[in-house]
Parts: sequence; structure tokens; C-alpha cells
Amino acid sequence: MTGKYARQNAFLRLVSGNGAAYGSDFRYSLFPTKEVVIGRDPSCQVVLDAMMYRMVSRRHAVVRPLPPSPDSELGWVICDLNSANGTYLNGQRLQGCQQLMNGDRITLGYDGPELLFECEFNHQSTVISSIAEATSLPPAGYQNTNIPDSSVSFTQLFPIISTGKDLTRKAYLIPGVLTVVFVVLMFATVGDPQANQVVVGTYIAFAAYYFIYQLCGKRKPWWVLMGSGLTTMLILLSPLTDFFIFFFREVLPGSLPANQQESVTFTELLIRYFFGAGLMEELLKALPILGAYAIARGLSSPWRERVGVWEPLDGILLGTASAVGFTLLETLGQYVPQIIQSVTFQAGDGAGQLAGLQLLIPRILGSVAGHMAYSGYLGYFIGLAVLKPRKSWQILLVGYLTAAGLHALWNATGTINGLLLVVVGVLSYAFLMAAILKARALSPTREQNFATRFLGPK
Repeated sequence: MTGKYARQNAFLRLVSGNGAAYGSDFRYSLFPTKEVVIGRDPSCQVVLDAMMYRMVSRRHAVVRPLPPSPDSELGWVICDLNSANGTYLNGQRLQGCQQLMNGDRITLGYDGPELLFECEFNHQSTVISSIAEATSLPPAGYQNTNIPDSSVSFTQLFPIISTGKDLTRKAYLIPGVLTVVFVVLMFATVGDPQANQVVVGTYIAFAAYYFIYQLCGKRKPWWVLMGSGLTTMLILLSPLTDFFIFFFREVLPGSLPANQQESVTFTELLIRYFFGAGLMEELLKALPILGAYAIARGLSSPWRERVGVWEPLDGILLGTASAVGFTLLETLGQYVPQIIQSVTFQAGDGAGQLAGLQLLIPRILGSVAGHMAYSGYLGYFIGLAVLKPRKSWQILLVGYLTAAGLHALWNATGTINGLLLVVVGVLSYAFLMAAILKARALSPTREQNFATRFLGPK
């Protein structure tokens, strides 16, 4: 019922983001004669904290009242103010202005704070309404507690019904489901050490990779990433690996020490590992990245961009996925069986299986500062070479030699001092993180990437 004594009230309610993380219920009133600007600037009517919401522009969006009409109810429109990361209405990026409907969700940036538009009819006297309209807007962060709300909606009692896409997009549902699946598999393989090691190793590898994926902040199809890791595994099992070993360790000076008793200087050891491990393994792990780039060139958009390598973030994602495949096969197929066999011979089967598990966990988890760091770093340069083709060969050479050098330094240092090994591992991790940060800043799709909140507006 509308009429002389009925008035439509409208609010913006902050429903997600750091400000709403602890159940706060911030409501900002909308009035028929005033526009409301949302942003980080203190002059805005809805001011969001500059430290919490760096993806929000200083003046991000505005809610304007529609001109009053005797034949229609009062309405409001949302307009983007040319923000760096865009304004989204119900998950769709806003182009120009659009009228708001009750229940519409406004997101500032792709994965930024979310405001819910609510309108209701208030059957109070026009005197009270006039007083309310004359009152200035509440300050940012004001919590409306003047009118208690004791009603409980159906979706409040059963929140899973109303979360929709947010459940998969913001609540890490898929990682949670995979964790449950792997836990069940771990229980199912109790008593079968070999199968249990495969399950545990695979889960740790996926968890480590998911960490890198979230830092990169660019969506890439899961089957493309998995294909990169599986391709590396197939290469390792193919005759191509024998050719690599012959070329880098026999033709080039990359022969590795036969045992720890072999007397060689650190410099000589570093050179051997540079050719026999660094150059050889980094080139091998880079083959899936180069293959994805070559295959995608024959595809049409948008598959070309989804599958291939068109920027540094693509190279990092495919490179680290390739490293996961390399680490899993090398660890489960070589190092774990070797230590199990060695310890079993000395202390029995139980001690051997325990030693295998003790080696499995740090080798795969540590790949974030090992194989994933070197391959991801080289992948950055492959993507950068695609982005800047005029300097591609110089870029590729710098990346290849640097990744191989870090790899060699890790292997050589591991034979000398454990403390130095920590320093090299931290250094490799820092190189990868620096590459990810730079890749996010260079990304042509920066506004659509879900990690831009860490960088803030341009």
C-alpha cells in the first residue's frame, strides 16, 4: 500500500568485507533528494577504510535518486565513477548506470566489499518522514541500533540457501571438498604405505600449488594446469629424458658427483650442478609452458588466452604446475623408494616406511622454495617475452640462467651447510614472490584478476 502517508525507505547494508567480518550490520540511509558517493575519500557519504579496502577507489561509485514521478514509486540508480577495479551489480560488471531493485548486491571491485540495496515502506506520518529527511547521513561505520529488528528471515536460519555463487567464489568450497576427499582416501589407504604416500604427497603438492595460485590471482582452467604437470611427468618417463641427461651431463660439464666422498671444490660442484641439474631440469620443466604457447597460437579467442601464455602470470601458473608434476614423480619414484630401501636394510620395514614419510613431506612442501620457485620464476620470463616480443631472446636468457643458477646454488649448498641451505631457500622463495608481484602489476587483465585487492587502485 502506497499513498500520502506511506514512504519508501532505502538503505545500503554492508554485508561482506572486513567491516562485516564479525557480524556488524552497517546501514547507510538513502534519501530522495541526495546522492550518495561510495569510496575511500573522506568527502564521500559512504566512506570505506582505506587500509582494509585498497581495491576501492577514492570515489568509486554513486547512488542517485531518480526524479520523482506521481505515477511511480521512488527509485535509485547505481553508477560507476570510472573506478580502477570496476563496480559489479549482482556479479555483472556495471556499464554506465543501472536502476537498483530490492535485494541487489553491489560489489566494489571483483572481490571487494559488498553492499546490499534494501528498500521498505514506512507507514509513518509525514511529519516524522520530513524530520528524517532533514537529518544528515550517518557517518561511515554507523550502526543503526535506534530501531530494534527482532525478525528472523528464512535465509538467516538457513544461510546456505542464500549464499549462491559466494559459496564457491569466496568460501573456498572446492578446496574444502578436495580436502575431505583426500582425507577419506588417506583413511582408505591405511595399511598400504605406497598408496598412502601417493595420496599424502599429492594432497600436499596441490595445497602448495593452491597457495601460489591464490597469490597469482588469475583464473586459469584447472585442466590446463593439470595438463602442464602431467606433461612433465610423461616427459620424465620418456626417452627424451635420457637425451637430456646425455647432453647436459656427458657433452656439457654437468656430471654429478658419484658419491659424497668424491673430493671437489664448491666452485666445481656449483658448475656441475648448474649444467647437470639447473640448465637441464629447468629446460625440461619449461617444455609444457612452451607447448601451451605453441598450441594456443592456433586457437581463436578466448580459448587462445585461456590455454596459452600471453603474460607473465600465465607463465608462472603453468611453470609452477609443471614443477608440481616434476616434484611428485621425482620424490615418489626416486627419493622415497631409495630411502625406504636403505633404512629397511638397516633397521627393518617399519623404520623404512617412517623414513619415507619423513622425507616425502618436506620435499614436496618445500618445493614452494625449490622446484616451484625456479620454474615459476622462469615462467615469468617466458610470459614477459611474449608480452615484449622485441626483447624476447634477452628476456628468456636472463630468466633461464637465473633460474638455473638458483637451482644449482640450492643443490651445491645442500652438500655443505644446512644453515646456508635455509638462506638459499628463502632467496629462491623471495625471487618467486617478487616475480608474482611484478606479474600482477604488469597483467593486461589486472582489473579482472581476483588478487588485485592486494595492489589497490591504479
